Amino acid sequence: MFDKLFNRQPNDKPFLISGPCSAETEAQVLETCQRLAATGKVQALRAGIWKPRTKPGGFEGVGAKGLPWLKKASELTGLPVAVEVATAKHVEDCLAFGVDLVWVGARTTGNPFSVQEIANALRGVDIPVLVKNPIHPELELWVGAIERLQKAGLKQVGMIHRGFSSYGNTDFRNAPMWHLPIEMKRRMPELPILNDPSHICGRRDTLFAVAQQALDLDFDGTMIESHIDPDNAWSDAKQQITPEVLGQLITNLVWRHETTDKAEFLTALAGLREQINNLDAEMMQLLGRRMAVAEKIGQYKKDNDITILQTARLNEIMERSKRQGAQVGLTEDFVERYMEAVHLESVTHQERVMNS
Repeated sequence: MFDKLFNRQPNDKPFLISGPCSAETEAQVLETCQRLAATGKVQALRAGIWKPRTKPGGFEGVGAKGLPWLKKASELTGLPVAVEVATAKHVEDCLAFGVDLVWVGARTTGNPFSVQEIANALRGVDIPVLVKNPIHPELELWVGAIERLQKAGLKQVGMIHRGFSSYGNTDFRNAPMWHLPIEMKRRMPELPILNDPSHICGRRDTLFAVAQQALDLDFDGTMIESHIDPDNAWSDAKQQITPEVLGQLITNLVWRHETTDKAEFLTALAGLREQINNLDAEMMQLLGRRMAVAEKIGQYKKDNDITILQTARLNEIMERSKRQGAQVGLTEDFVERYMEAVHLESVTHQERVMNS
C-alpha cells in the first residue's frame, strides 16, 4: 500500500497525502475525500481527529467518533487513511478502526516521554509511522523520536518536515530552515521524507513555491491540507485549499529525479563537482591560515590583558563582509551566518591560547 513511499523507484512520482486539517462532520470528510480521489493525484487521505491547540478554548477535534468517517472515506475511494496520534489511547483507537498510517505531531516529537508511550503502543504492530520535526530546531529530538520507534520494532518509519518555530519570522508560519531536513536526509538517507507546506506557509498563496522547493531538494512527497470550504474551516482556514485547486497545484509542480544515466550529464557534473572539491580544499586551507593568525592575536591579547571579544571589530568585519559578499552574488543572510561561524571558531582558538 505504501510501497511508493517506503520503497520508491527512480521514476515514481512524489507521494501525496491530503485531506482536511480537521474532521468536522461526516459529510465534510466524505465529500472532501471523494473530491480529492477524483483528482487522481492523491495516494493517501488525512484528517485531524485530535487537534492539539496552543491555547484552551479552541476546537480540539471531534475525537474518536471521526475515525469511522475516515474508514468510510477509505472504503468509498479505495485510498488508505492517515491520522496524527499523540497518546497511546490515540494509537489504540486508530488501530481499532483500521487506520493505515499514523504520524507523530511536532508538539509530541519534542516530548520523549510521549514518543516512548506511542512506541510502546505500536510495539509488534506492522504499520507505517511518520515523525514530524519538533517545533523548535533541535535535530536530536527528531532523531531520538525516530530511534524510539525503530527500537520498538517498527520497520516503516519516515519523516515529515513542517518547518520550525522561529522568533521574528514573518515570511512563514514556521520557518522551513531547509538545512535541517537536508541534514536529516544526510544522516538517515534510507528514510523517506515528506514536506508539509501547509504548516510551513500558514497561507495558501505560497504553498506551490514551498512544495516545488521540497521536490527540487529530492523530498519523497508532500502533505497538503484540503477542505471543501477552506474559508469556513474550523481550524487553519487560511492554509487550506479545495481539492480541485490542490489537483491543479500538483499538476503544475515539476517532477525531478536525483540522477540520470545520460553520459553527457554525468561527465559534465563530474567535472563541475571536481571544481567544487578543489575550491573547498582551498577554502579549508585559507580558514586554517586565518585561525593561525587569530591565535597570534590571542597571544598578544593574553600578554596585554585584553579581552577576546572586541565588539567594534566584529561589527567592522560583518559590514565589510556583507559588502564584499554582495559584490560576488552572496546573500546577506548567508554571509552573516558564515561569518558568525568563522568568528565563533576564531574565539575558540583564542580561548585555547588564553588558557594555555
